Formats: sequence, C-alpha cells, structure tokens
Amino acid sequence: MIGILIVSHGNLGDSLIHCANHVMGDNSRHLTGLSITTQDDPDKAVGKALGLIKQLDQGDGVLILCDICGATPCNIASRLISPGRVECLAGVNLPMLVRALTYRTESLAVAAEKALMGGRDGVIRLFSP
Repeated sequence: MIGILIVSHGNLGDSLIHCANHVMGDNSRHLTGLSITTQDDPDKAVGKALGLIKQLDQGDGVLILCDICGATPCNIASRLISPGRVECLAGVNLPMLVRALTYRTESLAVAAEKALMGGRDGVIRLFSP
C-alpha cells in the first residue's frame, strides 16, 4: 500500500484528510499531513518530512501531495522526491486525494497518474440550469 503525505500551508492537509475520510470512510492508514507555517524553517521541515516518509512507506513508496507549485510547501516536497520511491504532485484538491486513496494499492506510478487525472478532472465550471 502506498503511503500518502500531504505537505501544505497551515491546516489544509488535515482538512483534506478529514474530508476524504468523510467521503470514503476512515481511510487514514498510512496517510498524514505536514502543515507548514511562516514560522517553520524549511530545512527542519524537510527533516520532519523525511521521518514521516519513513513511517508511511510500507515498501510500495510514498506519494506526496502539496498545494501550490512554487510555494514553500511545494519547495520542501520537491526536495523529497526519489524517483520510483517518493513521487510528488502539486495542486492538491479533494478529488486528487480521493483518487490517490482509491488507487493506493496499485504501483506508485499508476497511483500518481490516477491522482493527477482526478485532480485535473475534478475542476470543472458549473452552469445554472
């Protein structure tokens, strides 16, 4: 089973995990968030994230989901990438997380691609009837 780490501003990751558990039932095994604030030292956050990855990895790898590409949480997450072992997607949203959870028993590459498609396809414009 693939571990999932959400690296995000403030409590966004915890909120996404709470919402995903509401949608899918408690599926939080090997799923956690790392909240980054303006007071956090990025180098220390990388060390903390490496510890979380070690806890989350059950042998199938870890998928990191972060919020805004180019922002501090994403910059931290990008330092953790290890191709084939730790992959990272930016722009996390609830459809992306639900898709990652749904496909976490597949390979890391498949889960990452399905999560990416879920995140992208989950953003649509609605029109009034």
